[in-house]
Amino acid sequence: MEHKKSEKLYKEGLKHLVGAVNSPVRAFASVGGNPLFIKKAKGSKIVDVDNNKYIDLVLSYGPMILGHRHKKVEKAIAKSLKNGYTFGASTKNEIKLAKIVCDAFPNMDKVRFVNSGTEAVLSALRLARAFTGKDKIIKFAGCYHGHSDALLVAAGSGLATLSIPGSKGVPNDAVKNTLIAEYNNLESVKQHIKKHQDIAAIIIEPVGGNMGVVLPKDGFLKKLSDLAKANNILLIADEVMTGFRSKFGGAQEIFDVTADITCLGKVIGGGFPVGAYGARNEIMEMVSPLGAMYQAGTLSGNPIAMASGIATLTELKKQNPYKKFNKTAQKIEGYLLKSAKKYDIDLTVNRFGSMINPFFTSDEVTDFKTAQTSDTNKFGIFFWEMINNGVFLPPSQFEAWFLSTALTKKDIEKLAIAIDNAMKKVASHN
Repeated sequence: MEHKKSEKLYKEGLKHLVGAVNSPVRAFASVGGNPLFIKKAKGSKIVDVDNNKYIDLVLSYGPMILGHRHKKVEKAIAKSLKNGYTFGASTKNEIKLAKIVCDAFPNMDKVRFVNSGTEAVLSALRLARAFTGKDKIIKFAGCYHGHSDALLVAAGSGLATLSIPGSKGVPNDAVKNTLIAEYNNLESVKQHIKKHQDIAAIIIEPVGGNMGVVLPKDGFLKKLSDLAKANNILLIADEVMTGFRSKFGGAQEIFDVTADITCLGKVIGGGFPVGAYGARNEIMEMVSPLGAMYQAGTLSGNPIAMASGIATLTELKKQNPYKKFNKTAQKIEGYLLKSAKKYDIDLTVNRFGSMINPFFTSDEVTDFKTAQTSDTNKFGIFFWEMINNGVFLPPSQFEAWFLSTALTKKDIEKLAIAIDNAMKKVASHN
């Protein structure tokens, strides 16, 4: 498989784009080699500029849950385009999509649409602080909530530590109110609560999707929710990734947790830039123009994005593919573990609904620390052999694979062969 045109575009892109990309993971830095440049996609397949066709398990990191260019979504977008691109004013479809989203989340009376998950999260944090009158927040190591200053932090040593900036350009003052806890470790949260009286919110991905796929264990989320309520702390569920991925609605219901504020994105835009945050009335009525917490966006509620989101969620509810997703993910897990065992490779596989991730480690992966025991060199070899076998994966050990309803039986059969070939390649480098 050749990638000459991608290599050429990469070199051209270096002149006027930072690293020839507009988002760091696309640079393929953690797997080596030049990034692939994509030309088009349809259904379960994506095609690069060298006309190599791949089964797509990236799906734009989640939103293309119906596959690419689903006919009903495409029809809705085309219809909306004829009416105009953006108005800077309210439209009927904003109300329609808001109802679909709120109906899918029992704890959500009102929602505010924004343009990205990052916007949704930073707005939710501001709202939590406005509602509680407190300043500090707790986040978990390995959970990614966008690139706003207060959340670009890295955990120091120990289970409960003050945060330090995880990026140049983020001043210490920007993260001084951000506390780091360990995922699946309630004691690390309790230590912060014992020490600090001014914690406004705890923010968490119900299932960690940016350290692979890491699930809560032993009722962790329920216990976290109870702890937050007992201490008058708001719980924010960042479901940008998990929203509509395991059921029509949120992961919160699956784990019997009711967050105070929920953040969404990805699927609710059907491929267009959309984010959202929502909560019960008493919290959302703090938001301008009803309240004193200011947040605005010229392109928020963009009519094309709303049309795409409505069509995507309407079709998704009609298909109700979640049992099938579980069965498919279970099959893929089986292929991964069987091939790893065949070639004597340490592998742990985590999955949740239509999300799955293999870790090249013998350890059970329950948090960021155990995720980091993965052999990233082995993943790099595995990644490129999967590419050579026509499967497009996220170019990082710590990014989830996503499934779409467009996957066919033939795709799954091809995927099984690709996995075996890739594991064999990994074994040959041992």
